[in-house]
Amino acid sequence: MWTNPTGSVSRPDGLGFLQQEMPFDAGSTIAAVLDEALREAREDLSELERLGEELGRLPEGEPAHQELLSAYGRRLEQAQDRESWDADRRAALVLEGLGLGAFGHDRPLGSLSGGQRGRLALAALLVRRPPALLLDEPTNHLDDSAAAFLEEQLRGLPGAVVLASHDRAFLDAVCTDVIDLDPAVDGPVRYGGNYSAYLVEKRAEREHWERRYAEEQQELKELRHSAGVTARRVAPDRGPRDNEKMGYGHRAGRVESQISRRVRNATRRLEELQRAQVPEPPRPLRFAAWELAAQAEERQCPLVSLEGVRVAGRLVLDELEVAETDRLLVTGGNGAGKSTLLAVLAGRLSAAGEVRRRPGPTVGLLAQDTVFERLDRTVRDTYELSVGPERAEKVPLGSLGLRHEMDLDKAVGQLSVGQRRRLALALLVARPPHLLPLDEPTNHLSPRLCDELEEALGTDGPEAIVVASHDRWLRRRWQGRELRLEPDHE
Repeated sequence: MWTNPTGSVSRPDGLGFLQQEMPFDAGSTIAAVLDEALREAREDLSELERLGEELGRLPEGEPAHQELLSAYGRRLEQAQDRESWDADRRAALVLEGLGLGAFGHDRPLGSLSGGQRGRLALAALLVRRPPALLLDEPTNHLDDSAAAFLEEQLRGLPGAVVLASHDRAFLDAVCTDVIDLDPAVDGPVRYGGNYSAYLVEKRAEREHWERRYAEEQQELKELRHSAGVTARRVAPDRGPRDNEKMGYGHRAGRVESQISRRVRNATRRLEELQRAQVPEPPRPLRFAAWELAAQAEERQCPLVSLEGVRVAGRLVLDELEVAETDRLLVTGGNGAGKSTLLAVLAGRLSAAGEVRRRPGPTVGLLAQDTVFERLDRTVRDTYELSVGPERAEKVPLGSLGLRHEMDLDKAVGQLSVGQRRRLALALLVARPPHLLPLDEPTNHLSPRLCDELEEALGTDGPEAIVVASHDRWLRRRWQGRELRLEPDHE
């Protein structure tokens, strides 16, 4: 839902905007989209030709000659910025780079998938080369080669590009500045550099925030003690000496006044600090400790072993063993069977071949399509009923960073697809099973949460974790085993 902003917003003429949904009619064709994308370049060339002809007919001494020459210069500069002479070749190059080169230009948009329509909208913007670009999740629906092509194209644009993206590898490749909207002591911050530089700054900022919070909490503790006890204690266990007895009452009054002043000062400082104290830094996402002990003899055999497994048209796998504390990354192109393998490991899908499971261990699956049985139940109740009241109290849902406090009393049915997925992940984080298959776990998470989840996945723990992911950043930094699947062509 769009809202009207307050304040002022300035935009350059010809601003390009990539929305999540393609702004074209389903009955239109690829050719029509390309014609619109090429319209400005063709207008540049047509106008340059017209102005050139007029300049050729008009003597240099005529008053209108200089005005025409200036107009020609402005249009020429614009055409050079848009690379208008190269527009048709660029259109073919962009379509090929984004995986659309084999599509006939007479193909109707209604026959394209959502991902293909999104790539076509992105292609239209790159062909057009507007003076500035706004991109909303531009790498959605792109494979590795298409994402790398987009990065190269954006780095070559002369104008500003502002983008919102959860793709950390993409942010690292193209960004010169990062604006972080996640919670921080002083609100949103702009960081210079790419995503790697941002991470360095963010870690230093987090350490500073934690240090400030710890120091302030210690000062609050000392002030509470001072206001309640220390400030009232002057020379304890010491009574008046004989030579002090005559003036003891006077001095006692002076001491009482000093105590009163100290109490007031300590109380005043305590109240000031409590009003403006630094909030506690949000806890990083971690899989909660959970008792998953197994008998020593059981640990000798894997949790799950597969041999000669087949799912017709979806998966072919000769053998695989998943042991306790395993960290396995499953990769492969679309259709290679990554989601199918995770469903087989979780016992959600039957397969031909031999599947052996150790009796007893629990299994939890984070699927790409998240389904909850009771959509009328609140997020809070769903969480407490799933993990149990004792566990919910020990690991509060709000502490996981996956749900906003304001969402906890919403019905699950009111949540977006991404919000439901984060709730499903929270249930697994709070009470990890013995075997945890995760299908595209970084989808719908902010980059900060992706980083925290990635770190949690890499830590040693009692659970075995199997991850299927297209996330280039996660895959490049993975420290565990890797299994690459190939499509089943049988």
